Order: sequence, then structure tokens, then C-alpha cells
Amino acid sequence: MEMPCDLQDPKISKNTEIVLRKRYLRKNIAGDVVETPKQFFWRVASTIVEVERGSSQEKEEIARTFYNMMVNRDFLPNSPTLMNAGTELGQLSACFVLPVEDSIEGIFDAVKYAAMIHKSGGGTGFSFSRLRPKDSKVGSTGGVASGPLSFMKVFDVATEQIKQGGKRRGANMGILRVDHPDIKDFIHAKEEEGQLSNFNLSVGLTESFMVAVENNADYDLVDPTTQESAGKLNAKSIFDLLVKKAWESGDPGIVFLDRINSFNPTPEQGEIEATNPCGEQPLLPFEACNLGSINLAKFYNHNTNDIDFSRLRATVHNAVRFLDNVIDVSRFPIEQIANNVKKNRKIGLGIMGFADLLFQMGIPYDSEEGIRKAEEVMSFIQAEGYNASRLLASERGAFPSFDTSIFADLTPIRNATVTTIAPTGTLSIIGECSSGIEPIFALSFTRNIMDGQKLTEVSPYLEKALKDAGLHTPEILAEVAAKGSIQHIEAIPERIRRVFVTALDIAPEWHLRMQAAFQKYTDNAVSKTVNLPNSATEKDIHDIYVMAYKLNCKGVTVYRDGCKSVQVLTTGEGQKRQEGSTPQEPAPESTIRKVRPDIVQGFTQKVQTGLGTMYLTVNEVDGKPFEVFATIGKSGRSTTAKAEAIGRLVSLALRSGVGVREVVEQIKGIGGEHPIFRSKGLTLSIPDAIAWVLEKRYLRDNRVAGELALGEKPCCPECGEPLKFQEGCLSCTSCAYSRCG
Repeated sequence: MEMPCDLQDPKISKNTEIVLRKRYLRKNIAGDVVETPKQFFWRVASTIVEVERGSSQEKEEIARTFYNMMVNRDFLPNSPTLMNAGTELGQLSACFVLPVEDSIEGIFDAVKYAAMIHKSGGGTGFSFSRLRPKDSKVGSTGGVASGPLSFMKVFDVATEQIKQGGKRRGANMGILRVDHPDIKDFIHAKEEEGQLSNFNLSVGLTESFMVAVENNADYDLVDPTTQESAGKLNAKSIFDLLVKKAWESGDPGIVFLDRINSFNPTPEQGEIEATNPCGEQPLLPFEACNLGSINLAKFYNHNTNDIDFSRLRATVHNAVRFLDNVIDVSRFPIEQIANNVKKNRKIGLGIMGFADLLFQMGIPYDSEEGIRKAEEVMSFIQAEGYNASRLLASERGAFPSFDTSIFADLTPIRNATVTTIAPTGTLSIIGECSSGIEPIFALSFTRNIMDGQKLTEVSPYLEKALKDAGLHTPEILAEVAAKGSIQHIEAIPERIRRVFVTALDIAPEWHLRMQAAFQKYTDNAVSKTVNLPNSATEKDIHDIYVMAYKLNCKGVTVYRDGCKSVQVLTTGEGQKRQEGSTPQEPAPESTIRKVRPDIVQGFTQKVQTGLGTMYLTVNEVDGKPFEVFATIGKSGRSTTAKAEAIGRLVSLALRSGVGVREVVEQIKGIGGEHPIFRSKGLTLSIPDAIAWVLEKRYLRDNRVAGELALGEKPCCPECGEPLKFQEGCLSCTSCAYSRCG
């Protein structure tokens, strides 16, 4: 459909333009951007309207409506829709769940399907609960099984090789039922540095397990191949282990499987056993869902100091129509998924900008009024979403698997599910609003702008409040920038400090109560992180887990500030921590050397030296250099030996906890007998060449990419800004980078 000449132009910030250019706007084969933001939004709108049945004029009017929703940032669909609509790839859904059958054929089919989905921009969830436990007998060969964990590593390595559509990183959710015999290994799975780095993990808890926890009783482990008892464990000890691991690193999370299945709208099609990577979308095996979010910050009515419900109603109806169209426009990578999606027609309409809405209304996030507003707005969206889906059913028909025996008392509906609260990390940057239903992470943050410049921004809502109070001064803004919070600034009145709270200013129970308030009126699940200060105890997390269960949440993710800043250092046995140490303490000198994983990823850099062409291979673990190998072709044995020796010593230093900066400082500038010129300076020697590669790759703006000092927080490997952990992801508010936590 040709773009009308009278469409309104997008009004976007420089940071939004950077994100669009980097991740969303179409590029030619040379990597040059070949569309404008205006063309981008029209490409999406005009593609999604293709399945409408009206005249050309009617289609254009609907496309204009879709375009205006996106350009005004009232509503945005999930990233695959924005990236792929109107392109050759054409895969528009974000969330997929694949079965992992207990056979070599089934396991590697799942690996293949996951690769196809990651390539197309989607994320995958798996339950590994069907796989027989390690050391059990394999009848066909007479051997023994290696267990779910060994095969999860295969999935992880496969994911590492695929950057989704050239624009997104692969992401997985791995779930294991709490009654699987290998559950303890699963809970410990991410202790060793670099393991399963492309996975979020969650333990699937059952009702019977939670009852056993409450009664401090044993519960049965179940062999998935025979469904017979495979021993017993004490439920409370396993629950306490989950709490301990969440305290240490945030992994694994928990999902309540029986509760999820009690809301399964199509139980005759099977049991839900897994979710998408961030946990908000439970799905049947071989099922997918497309998501979209309404930006509540755009629906604030200044005259009433409330939500403009009339405009919100219209946007909900248009968004439901948009998402339903996506199902028919999308080209799914696997036929079985396409069939299931069109049979159930699940969509997930959610929100973002909730914290910004509360700022505008002057309502504290952690207050009874905040909880009431959450329930009010989500109950409205849920009700109007269902009304919109029913109207679509009267126009287009109910979802094909709509069972009148199950839904006898309901008017036919177009979509088996309508609402989901999804993470909106990148979308909220495009929408220029707060993420999902999360409180704002910081009231001041750094943005990358053009030409490598950086700009410190303060929340516009806080700036307005400070201006109204006569407190918009350089001194106060500097204090906000230094801490990201205003709770320590006594010059700011209590009434302002009470409203402008950040994630770590909020007590854990309020995080959870807010999640429960939204879950009450959400078909699927809610992506939300309970952020905790570094000083939080294991008991705090224990109480959160119990509270999540009692408040009818479908799962919960906790993150203790700084817990991912230092990985656990391991001994030769791989997972035993020095007795008495904590995650923040360095390991004793005798145990500090890191264990090499069986498989590592890396790159090879070609460097000209005075002694010949050197090929330097740098292998990484968790994005940090782990070992280097230096080879020089056609040079004498003495030179080859020197290159190998330097590589070994640098590798030993890196494995032993010596930072990249320290390595570079020691070997940079060492002179040799045959220095040569390169484009931006001299290469003095083999060690100087190695230093140049490490510096070029890992040291940016006085930061070390991927490397952390004690107590330091993770930084973005693309722009160097601090990463925040929300909604199951480590994400960058500056450049939109994200990865599994």
C-alpha cells in the first residue's frame, strides 16, 4: 500500500532515533539504513492491514489508525512485528514454546526448531521435564542417559551461534518440574561461571510440593519415563535451596505450574509445561503468541488528573484488532506452530508507562492508592479487550478450537487469551516511557546521543515537580544524577519524595502486591521483577516466594542488587564454594583460577607484526576474555615459541582473575627489534600487538567491556553504560541491548 503524503511525521528523540536505526529500520546489503522512521511505521501499519476484508479505502483508514497509534506511541507491538512486518522474513511473533521429547531425534528436532525461531526474532521456552534423569538406562543402546542438564548445554551453544535476524540475541527459558529426579542439579546449574548464559531458568512448582513445604514434609520424585516414584526429598530443604540460589544470583526463578494450568483456556489440547523466556506467556507445546503494549503515560488527562478512559477504550479495541491481524499476516517458521496459533489465536495485550502515569497523577507506586489504580486500569483493559475480541468474533468467527461445552456460558470470542503483561525494555525506549508495570529504575540516567556523545537525563516528570516547587537547581539535579534516587535529598519536600520512588526505594512486598494486582486481571502472566537491596536476606526472599504463592501469582523473579556483579569462583570440582565465603568475597588464592568450560566462543584477529602476520584467537566466557592463542605463520621456531609462551601467560592471568586493563598495562608498549607501522600507530612487538587487540576489543571509554570489579554492576558490552535487571533480562536503557539474566 502506497504511503499517503499527508501522514503526520513522527516526533522522536535522538535516542529513539538511534535505537530505531540500530535495530529496526531496514538496511541494504551493505548495512546502510534505507528507510526513515515515518516509512518504518507505515511499513508495519500497511502490512498488518493486508488481511482486512474491506475496500481499499477502508483498509487505508484502518492502516492510518494503526500508524497513528504507533507514531504517537499510544501502542506498540512486540519487536519481531516491528522488525519483520513487510520484509521477506515476515515472522511477527515474540513468544514460542517447543516440546523436548525423550529421544535423540526429539531433542535435536527441538534444537533445530529453536534455531529457526531465534533466526526469525522469537524467543523460546522449553520444559526439560520429559527427559529421563542422568544415569538411567537407555533401552535402545544399553547405555546410560546423560540427563536434562547435558542437553540444555547443547541448546545453549546453538543459541550462542545465532543472533536473531541480525538484530536480537537468542533467548531461552528452561523449566524443570520440581519432582524431576535431577532437580537439585538443575537448581545448581548456573553456579559455574559461563554455564547456560543464554537461558533464564525456572523451577516448576506444584500444589502438592507447596503443601509439603508448608508441612515440612517429604515429596515424591517422579521418573518421567515410567511415572513411578524415583525417591523422596524434603520439600522445605529444596525450597530453601531455591531461596539461597535466588539470593546468590537471581537464578533460578519459580513458576507455579498447577496454577498456570488452572487458567489453561484449552485444556483438551494438553498441559501447559513451559513459558516464553521472561515468563509472562505460558503456552502449549508448539504454540506461539504475539504481544503488544499500550503506553499508559499517554492517557493521562490533565483536566481530571485521571486516565482518559474514552480514548483508552478506543485504543484497546484498535490494538486487539491489530494483534489479531498479526496472526494471519505472520509467516511462522514451523507449520505445526502455524496451525496451533491459528487454532487458538492467542494474543497478549499489555501495558507500559505505568510508573510514569502514577508520577503524573501524584500517586506513590508503593501505596494502597497505587494498587487500586493498577486494578482499575487493568480490569478496564481486560474487559474492553474481551469486548473487542467478541466483536471480532461476530465479524470473523471465534477461534477455531472454541469449545461450546467449556465456554457454554460465554459469547463466542476471537482469541483464547487476550491480555499479557510483557517486558517492554526496547519498546519503552521507543515509547519514551517507563518499562512495563515496573517502577522506574532510576530518576536520572545516561543516554547515548549522536557522534558518541553522552547526555545525562532526569525524569521529565520529576523535573516538572522540581520546577513547580522552585527546586530545579544545578545542585539538586547533580545530587539526583549521582544517586538516581531522591530519597536522600532533604531539600526536596516529603510529598515529592513520596511520589518519586525508584525500584530499590520500594519495599519487596509492594513489588509483589503490584504484580498480584495486575495478575488479577490478566489472562496469561505478568513479567515483573521484585528488586531487592544488596542487604536483603535469604529470609526476605523466602517470604516473597511464600507471599507470591498466597497472592495467586503465576511465578516470581527476584533480583538482589549487585548479586550478579561477581561470579562465583570455582575449584577444580566446579561448584564448591570455599566454606564461609559469600558471593561478594574473593575466593582464596589457591582457588581463584576459573575452570575452563568444555565449549567456549571467541574470535580471531589478524595483526601485522614486524615478525610476520599474527593470528590472535581470544576465547570468551560470559563476554569476558578467558584465554588467548597467538600464532605467527612462517616464522621461526623461536618466534613461534615466544608467541605461544606470551599467549599462555596472558591466558593464565585472565583465568586467575587479573583484569584486562592490568594485562594491557603490563604488555602494552613493550619494544621489539622489528616495529612496524599500522594505520593508527606503531606495533612494537608481539606482546604490544596482543595488548592492542585486547584494548581495542574490551576497553571503551575507560570501561572494561564485560569485566567487573568487586561490587561493580554489570555494564553494557555495546555502549558501556550500567545494565539494569528487570523483567528477567539484563538491559541497557541507553542503547537497547538486552540478554537473558
